[in-house]
Amino acid sequence: MKKDATQEVEVTFDGLNISKELLFVLNKNKFIKPTPIQQQVIPIALKGNDVVGIAQTGTGKTLAFGIPMIQRLITTGGQGLILLPTRELAIQVDEMICKIGSSFKIKTVVLIGGASINNQIVALKRNPQIIIATPGRLADHLEHKTTSLKDITMVVLDEADRMFDVGFAPQIRAIMKQTPKERQTLLFSATMPQEIIEIANTYMETPTRVEIAPAGTTAEFVEQEMFFISKEAKTQLLDKVLDENKGSVLVFVRTRYGAKRLTNEVNAMGHKAAEIHSDRSLFQRKEALAGFKAGKYRVLIATDIAARGIDVKEISLVVNYDLPDDLSDYVHRIGRTGRNGCLGRAVSFVTKQERFDIQRIERMVKKEIKELETGDLPDRRKSPAPQEERFFGRDNDRNSERGGNNSRNRNGRNNNRHDSRNSRGNDREREYDRNVSEVENDFIETSKDLDRKPLGNRRPPVGGRKPAFGGKPFGEKKPFGAKKPFGAKKSFGDKKPFGKSEGRFEGKKEGYEGRSGKSGRSARGGNDSGKSKFNGKRGTSNAQKRFR
Repeated sequence: MKKDATQEVEVTFDGLNISKELLFVLNKNKFIKPTPIQQQVIPIALKGNDVVGIAQTGTGKTLAFGIPMIQRLITTGGQGLILLPTRELAIQVDEMICKIGSSFKIKTVVLIGGASINNQIVALKRNPQIIIATPGRLADHLEHKTTSLKDITMVVLDEADRMFDVGFAPQIRAIMKQTPKERQTLLFSATMPQEIIEIANTYMETPTRVEIAPAGTTAEFVEQEMFFISKEAKTQLLDKVLDENKGSVLVFVRTRYGAKRLTNEVNAMGHKAAEIHSDRSLFQRKEALAGFKAGKYRVLIATDIAARGIDVKEISLVVNYDLPDDLSDYVHRIGRTGRNGCLGRAVSFVTKQERFDIQRIERMVKKEIKELETGDLPDRRKSPAPQEERFFGRDNDRNSERGGNNSRNRNGRNNNRHDSRNSRGNDREREYDRNVSEVENDFIETSKDLDRKPLGNRRPPVGGRKPAFGGKPFGEKKPFGAKKPFGAKKSFGDKKPFGKSEGRFEGKKEGYEGRSGKSGRSARGGNDSGKSKFNGKRGTSNAQKRFR
């Protein structure tokens, strides 16, 4: 029987001009059938030609440039450079390169922010064959002359459109200028903005364009749905969606604060959740991603920083809790599911104000997104109380252990005298804390007005004594430069004109000498108008001296 001419012939890595040693390693790691982007890019790259690849996320671009780079370094030597937009993506590319290149003793170094630059300098001195970096950190190393790109023979720009979106264009141009002119360049992007066209025309020689899917094409096996919901009811809807869908769930939010708040609420629902955004340290981000891959966390809540940096198998559901600011990121978000031929599902929560945005997304993906009914939503769960962060004051928990009505002596008997003293002491402590809290609030408000943070866990410098209970709170001072009201009494330190004085100095001059302090009268029989606040003190005051 004749074969049907329309029947597709199954392609394997054997027919892509890959060396036998490298094919053995691919088969050992169970890489048998190439993806469309790998099938078209690898033969062109192995010939030494420049390539511009247009493909959506999750199509296997890492092996599309990793296999040609490893084979070239094995045969001709030199160094390879891979530039990526995010730390997570750089770490994942390093894992894939090491999986294939470790059999050939290929050494790599990852240069990313958030990691120790000293450790990176030590790794660079070992002469790695492949440098995997984000543009910002590599630019820092070049500025401090801790590395050189003179031996680079192959450059890869992965997720180039994303690197331009986050503002890496100046660093990329500076890096490309320091690489040799005789090099091979591979550029991969999901879209083709004008900046990428300029880079291709400036730093590439007659590149071959490989386009697997037009810009905006979503993954083939992803079912897209949406709910119209108010902003206040989103958390309740997420609670219902998580209960109805089993498996790992990736939730995208717009802001870092929203990610932190939603993580606490999802944990309160009884699901193990982790967060990943730019406010988290590199260690925290790696731990959250590793825990999500290993199943430690069922839900991962992320901002768009992770839209192109998460390669986790079998993510059953992607939730767009907030629509992205850049609607083109919608494609990359939902591309986290439905990978490697598996079925996936993406759900978006859309408010009435965002109905025009969802229409633009439908035109971009050239597909109508199915609308679902919300139905009955569960009651809103009580959010976990945020931990109060006290900037000043004392720990009141210790005060509760000091006695009160329930305090007992060592024999377990009530000690009334001890109780009464402690109860009075606790009352004073509470009144003191109220006074301190007023100062704390005033200080925090002032700090906000001055656009600065409070002073950690120490009190403001308002003196070293407790305020008089019932009096003015701590630290309340008369504003500088304030004038006294007309007719107000002056202090003893103020200068007065020579002659008859006012108020308490109306007595005779002789009446202020040799004061005994017994009754407030003059020792020589002065009248009552000679009373002074110096009663009970021996010696002569400064005010008295001025009258001599």
